[in-house]
Amino acid sequence: MIKNYIKIALRNLAHNKVYSVINIAGLTIGLTCAMLILLYVQDEASFDRFHPNSNNIYRVVYQSFNHGEEQNLASSGLLQGPRFRQHVPGIKSFVRVQDGYADFKTGSTIDGRSLLFVDSNFLSFFHFPIIDGNVASCLKDRHSVVITRNEAIKRFGTADAVGKVLMVREGEDFAPYQVTAVTENCPQNSSIQYNILMPIREKPDDQKNDENWFSYYLSTFIELEEHADPTVVRSQMQRFYEQDATATFYALNAKFGNTSKDVRIGNYLLQPLLDIHMSTTFAAQNGLDRASNPIYAYILSGIALFVLLIASINFVNLTVARSVRRAKEIGIRKAVGSDRRQLIVQFLGESFVLCAIAFLFAILLVQLLLPVFNELANKKLAIGYLIGGKLISAYILLFLLTGLMAGCYPALILSGYRPVDTLYGRFTLKGKGILQKSLVILQFTLASFLIIATFTIYSQFNYMVKADLGYNDQDIVMVSRNNITHQEAALFKEQLLRLPDIQYVAPKNGGAWSTMANMANDSSIRFAWETIDESYLETLQIALVQGRNFSADHPGDSVHSVLVNETFVKQAGWKDPIGQPVVFNFQNNKRYEVIGVIKDHHYASLDTKIQPQLFTMSNANPYGVFYIKIRPNTATRSLAYIEQQFKKFFPLTPYQYVFKNEANLKSYESEARWKRIILFGAVLTIFISCIGLFGLSVLSAEKRNKEIGIRKVLGASVQSIAALLSFDFIRLVLIALVVAMPLAWLAIGKWLENYPYRITPGWTIFGYAGGAVLLIAAVTVSYQAVKVALGDPVKSLRSE
Repeated sequence: MIKNYIKIALRNLAHNKVYSVINIAGLTIGLTCAMLILLYVQDEASFDRFHPNSNNIYRVVYQSFNHGEEQNLASSGLLQGPRFRQHVPGIKSFVRVQDGYADFKTGSTIDGRSLLFVDSNFLSFFHFPIIDGNVASCLKDRHSVVITRNEAIKRFGTADAVGKVLMVREGEDFAPYQVTAVTENCPQNSSIQYNILMPIREKPDDQKNDENWFSYYLSTFIELEEHADPTVVRSQMQRFYEQDATATFYALNAKFGNTSKDVRIGNYLLQPLLDIHMSTTFAAQNGLDRASNPIYAYILSGIALFVLLIASINFVNLTVARSVRRAKEIGIRKAVGSDRRQLIVQFLGESFVLCAIAFLFAILLVQLLLPVFNELANKKLAIGYLIGGKLISAYILLFLLTGLMAGCYPALILSGYRPVDTLYGRFTLKGKGILQKSLVILQFTLASFLIIATFTIYSQFNYMVKADLGYNDQDIVMVSRNNITHQEAALFKEQLLRLPDIQYVAPKNGGAWSTMANMANDSSIRFAWETIDESYLETLQIALVQGRNFSADHPGDSVHSVLVNETFVKQAGWKDPIGQPVVFNFQNNKRYEVIGVIKDHHYASLDTKIQPQLFTMSNANPYGVFYIKIRPNTATRSLAYIEQQFKKFFPLTPYQYVFKNEANLKSYESEARWKRIILFGAVLTIFISCIGLFGLSVLSAEKRNKEIGIRKVLGASVQSIAALLSFDFIRLVLIALVVAMPLAWLAIGKWLENYPYRITPGWTIFGYAGGAVLLIAAVTVSYQAVKVALGDPVKSLRSE
């Protein structure tokens, strides 16, 4: 019986090639999307689960309160791990992880590499498989280093690297560090990523200094005892912290002049290791990497569901539309004794055969598209991920659901035909095809929604990368070198300016500095703190709106003068900012005076609101980066000269450069990636919707073949017939657009709230999106309509 069902199913697919190709293509694409998304979601959910004790590992995080504002810090300092371990029951062990950077020398080549500074028990606390070396002792010596397999092969040409020596910069010299262990490369689904591990830097007196409670720059992990209650442990941590650190907390605030009643000691919390990867409150940072946002998984899952649902809708619509052609077959089956249950099994069987074919094609397509998908989603998923108990179970469930979703309704409808009606040719579909039309509206609503979302994301992305930043980032080369003295910077700048192609050179502090200071009205402001010279504003073409710039003619500028931006002035509440004092508490209440106000500019990316910004020329602060403005179209010559001079002045520092505009663009990589993903999803949904619409138009034209012949004989033009056949479908697409637009308006409005600087979605976006959907649908339907309208009416009328 089953063999007979399969044979009939295959025969029907072979006899209806257009129908079969459309359904198989749609389901294949839908299943491919679903499989790829399952891979993505599985990878997201698997982060950090490879550690055997992952359920008992927590990161110590901090929630501070200042002037009524709550701030979440994923960082801790040197004291939290040792003191909590010593004084709080239930904590089995701790490990601290700090991201760092070091210069390595191999022969005459110097290269800078990121690394992690960790406690000596790091490799026994976490489960990173070790190839060679002693887990217990490999990080105990200060001059020991642990590297991964890839790092060992890169540096020594072999993974057998234990005992070999790496030269690591210490000050102006390079010291030998011995490789004491080699580990496997970090799994791609690990929040902790490293190539090099070195012992954490800690001075003998650091544990005695209570002020280190309030120095946050690393991550502290604790492992709880097997039966310890995290809630109880957290409350005991907080109790001990308040007992041990409250006096120091208020003493530090008094020292820095922060005596507001709104300031109170914060709370320590425990964040499960398995929550870190997709946390939006305490993200992966300070030695952790590959942070994600759960919204990405939701977006991708939504796209996969849309595509699979649209493909299933096509199946239902085309099967029901074809039902008239199978009416006699059903009547004969019933007349010779088939009951309804057998017919349902037959039609469901056909659905599963078709899904099985689509499933096989989908597996092949997944393998072909995986590299493209990895690039789109910023993942490193492998074909081997397809093989796994949970994933295979998920695929089987997906196959069964798709088969039932696509075949259940048509099977129930087709099996209910009355044999008398079908055999005497009196059969017609009841109703006005409300379900069929509703499904077309639904699939084009989904497709239109994604098209509108795509236009919105493109517009927002283009706005961000083309917006006026308040400065000119073109033709500016950025070259970094940590801890440059002002004297070194002046000599290097003087040498660079000897090349006529270099217009300006402006040194600036490296990294992002921030601090707080007091105003004359006893208020305090947190701000971005920059150290520059007098050329900075001119180099970046930042406008000065009040006062004057720093000047070499005013030697005192490097001692007591500052510039501030407009946002700083607004938050300080100054009406006349020039001459206003700014008191740096942590510099023993050193007083600075505002000499100028610069125009607000986007010194960070446009997904961050402009914050107060203050500039000094203080000789006590080192520089870390040079902004070098070159003449247009002189990059090759200028870069060669910059490199030559850099190596001459700083021979022990690796030379690297980046153009400022490229660095700015890189900050929008996430938006660019999701722009491509949404576009990809929109193209798929509109494509599957249109092939379904094409199939329906073919069947509709077949049903109205004689009507079209009569109309042509009576003088109807090709244009009028084509319009007649197309209108019913275009009307459904118009209804879908009317439904999709308000839904898309709400969704994109919510999404745009994430950006402080954003477009205002207007009718242009909706007009372009609606026009694109209508045009694509019209071309799809009109092709078949024109083809039928051009046919010979004699052929359609000569036989009844």
